[in-house]
Amino acid sequence: MSFQPVVIGTGLAAWSFLKATRATQEAAFEASPQIARATANFAEKIAGITTAADLVADRELRLVALQAFGLQDDVDNVFFVQRILDGGTSEPDALANRLADDRYRAFSAAFGFGEPLPPRTANPSLARNIVDRFRAQSFELAIGSQNEALRLGLFFERSLPDLVAKGSANDTAWFEIMGTPPMRQVLETALGLPKSFGQLDIDFQLEAFKDKAHQRFGTHSVADLANPEIQEQIIQTFLLREQVNTGATTSGAQTALVLLQGL
Repeated sequence: MSFQPVVIGTGLAAWSFLKATRATQEAAFEASPQIARATANFAEKIAGITTAADLVADRELRLVALQAFGLQDDVDNVFFVQRILDGGTSEPDALANRLADDRYRAFSAAFGFGEPLPPRTANPSLARNIVDRFRAQSFELAIGSQNEALRLGLFFERSLPDLVAKGSANDTAWFEIMGTPPMRQVLETALGLPKSFGQLDIDFQLEAFKDKAHQRFGTHSVADLANPEIQEQIIQTFLLREQVNTGATTSGAQTALVLLQGL
């Protein structure tokens, strides 16, 4: 049986316990037979994959590749996944560029199929990157099976610094946050924005996100939001609001409200 992470409590208590035990739990999780076998298989085979068709033909390779980007729900949508990969990202009308979820563009760009240059599958750095992402994403999913809010917090903590490292312009970074559902949900909740907010004009959403972030956290710079102290404040605010929204227990929700007012 595969290793199951331990989650104790809800809200900030659960987050604190997870952070205190995370290194040990992650190491045990990554050493579990299922994860170890999947990553070893991917590392062994990926250099010999030269086409998108070859990649999607192997279900285990396909799952590792998709799950590394949080797209594991598409594992059985073989034709769709191949179209995403074959289309690449260099052309504006490529399928990956036309989808609202930016994770598809990142997925396609990582492998480099459908581009003028050869695919990146023979580059050892690709295997390392995909395996690292797969391990992290798999651990987050295992946490999410017990506490979805913690999964989202972990994803945000991992993904925001990676986004900033790209060096994109601030508005471009905001659009990527808005187009990445887990990151968007964390910030949307932390800023007290309703779910229906996503139906508004995209440029209006951008300005609202920036204004709310500046009011709540003192900056609308995505690079500043990735500062560990501010990022932790965002995650804690998200967890507290989630606890209130889900009404964990009457006493727990009341405590969360008091803590939220103090942040």
